[in-house]
Parts: sequence; structure tokens; C-alpha cells
Amino acid sequence: MNSRIATIARYTLLEALRTRLPVLVLLTLLVLLAASFFVETISVTEGARQQAGFYAASMRLASVFIAGLYVLVSVTREFNDKGLDIVLALDLPRSHYILGKLAGFLAIAVLIAAAACLPLAWLAAPQAVLQWAVSLVLELAIVVALALFCVITFSQLTPAASFVLAFYLLARALTAIRLMSAHPLTGADTLSHQVISFVVETLALVMPALDAWTQTAWLVNQHAAWSAIAQLTWQSALYVVLLAAAAMFDLYRKNF
Repeated sequence: MNSRIATIARYTLLEALRTRLPVLVLLTLLVLLAASFFVETISVTEGARQQAGFYAASMRLASVFIAGLYVLVSVTREFNDKGLDIVLALDLPRSHYILGKLAGFLAIAVLIAAAACLPLAWLAAPQAVLQWAVSLVLELAIVVALALFCVITFSQLTPAASFVLAFYLLARALTAIRLMSAHPLTGADTLSHQVISFVVETLALVMPALDAWTQTAWLVNQHAAWSAIAQLTWQSALYVVLLAAAAMFDLYRKNF
């Protein structure tokens, strides 16, 4: 890795470790773990499965929220403090800045996923926990790359956060939307339905169906096949590369 990229990634990671992000992750973990014990106590049957399922599902959403919001806030602060202007005033290609920040944010995503899966070591099978953790890293990688692209493009926190949230919710619901579009109760032959079906299928070609990532069923029912994890890996890598390239393009066209 280029030394400049590595330096930016290192300082991005150090910045996260020196802020309240680790405390926030720890507090979130403890609160959701305590809530999972409460779920276990009120469960009539299969309390351990209910506990693992509740913790995994809630911690997944919390990890996505924390990782995405941290990227947005961190880069927005650099815009507002003119730190990005100072960095780009040096002999530093803008692509190196994007790659360095992305590498640092990916390292943060790995740490968040590692912390999130620790309680699951006592709640589920080791292979299922490993697959869940790997998939969470891949999902967080897509989210942080998307957040970096959005904050570079919009340059403001509110529209960038709104886009990330809308994208994530749509990606999580995309499979269900496709099923409803393919099997409507009425009006299957109408023009409006055909247009909607075309739009939905077009979105499915360019967006990841994130409901396939980090499934709670792997922990409480049966672990996934490693071939499925490999497929998620290359899909995640593709989306991260495309989002990084888009962020570079937007940064190069901006005037500072």
C-alpha cells in the first residue's frame, strides 16, 4: 500500500479510537445484550435461540447505524474545519485521500463487527458466529463506502445521511419488493404494473439485496454454506470498488 494512503488510514483509525466511538459501541453492545437476557427470561420456549436472534438482529442494525453515521460525521467535520483543504493543498492525489479514508473506515468496520460478535460466541455455534461476523464486515464495508461517497457528493450531513438511510432500507426490502411485484394480487397486465416491475428489476441489477447479508437464521437455525459467503464477498468487493470510484470522481470534479 502507498505510504500516503497508509498514513491517512492510520490517522483515520486513530481518530476513531480517540473519540467516543469505542464507548458508544461498548454501551450499545451492553444495552442490547442486557435486553437479550430479558427476552430470554420472558420466552416460553427456546429462550437461548430467542436471545441469540434478538441480539444478532438488533446489533446488526446498530452496527450499521454507528458505522455509517461515524463516516458521515467524520468527513463532514473535515469539510467544515477546512482540514480537507489543507490535506489537498499538499502534494497528495485526491484518489489517495479517498483510498486512505476508505481503508481507515474499513478497519473501523472490522473492529465494530468483531466487538458485535463477541457475545455470540456463547450463544451460537462457532461456525455460524464466524459466518455472521464475516458477513457483517462485508455489509459494513458497503455501508461505509456508500456513506463516504454520499458525504463527498452532497458535502452536507443531512442529505448524505438521508440518502444512506433510504438506500439501506430499500436494499434490505428489495427482495420482498421483487416478490410482490412478480406476484401481484390484481392488475398484473396493467401498464402501471409493468412499469413498476421494470423499475424494480432495474434497481435489483444495480443495488445489493442486503437481506442476504448477515442473516440471523444462520445463528438460530442452520449455518450458511461457505459458497454463499464467498458469493457475498465478491459482491461486496464489487460494490465497494464502484462506490470508491464514484467518490473519487466526485472529489476530482469539486473545486476547493
